[in-house]
Amino acid sequence: MKLSKSLLTLSCASALTLSSNITLASDSVPLKVMADALHIVLDSDRAIYTKKVVGRLVKKDKVIKASEHFIDDKSLPLPAQMFRMGSENVADRISSNPDINFSYSLQSLWPINSQNAPKTKAEKEGLKYIADNPGKNFYQKEKLGGTTYYTAIYPDIGVAPVCVSCHNKHKDSPKTDFKIGEVMGGVVIRIPVDG
Repeated sequence: MKLSKSLLTLSCASALTLSSNITLASDSVPLKVMADALHIVLDSDRAIYTKKVVGRLVKKDKVIKASEHFIDDKSLPLPAQMFRMGSENVADRISSNPDINFSYSLQSLWPINSQNAPKTKAEKEGLKYIADNPGKNFYQKEKLGGTTYYTAIYPDIGVAPVCVSCHNKHKDSPKTDFKIGEVMGGVVIRIPVDG
């Protein structure tokens, strides 16, 4: 059986509308959907780097180490450093593209690096919420510097032994009893919104 091109287009549009509440006729994506999609990419990349690169080369094969001083030590950057470098690179790249505007960072209530401590009310509330409610995300609008942002905070989970042991053994760590599967911090995604 052959479907006409218009019927096939209508069927695809209906399926898309039913499955995700986004229509093909719309150029906009709901903020929550956009933030969740960005988080899936960021979380997947970080987990793969942690497990398949750092975990394998450092812990399993023992062919190289990971270090917060990776340039001087000629070693791998830590997963949190890769995340920060990616965030900085994204900020540089989108600064010249006015149609794309968002930011992301890795923060914690127990940061090893004080730069990663929560600074805004939403960050503090969100990090506490995700720590107290495993598996839940936090969403809130906040106004910073005259701009309103959709702020989404996702749990950053200890996914590999290398994550947990690094934090538990680090001399500057305020918490030294992390376990695999526990919330160690949060990924904060901000998207500016109108009003």
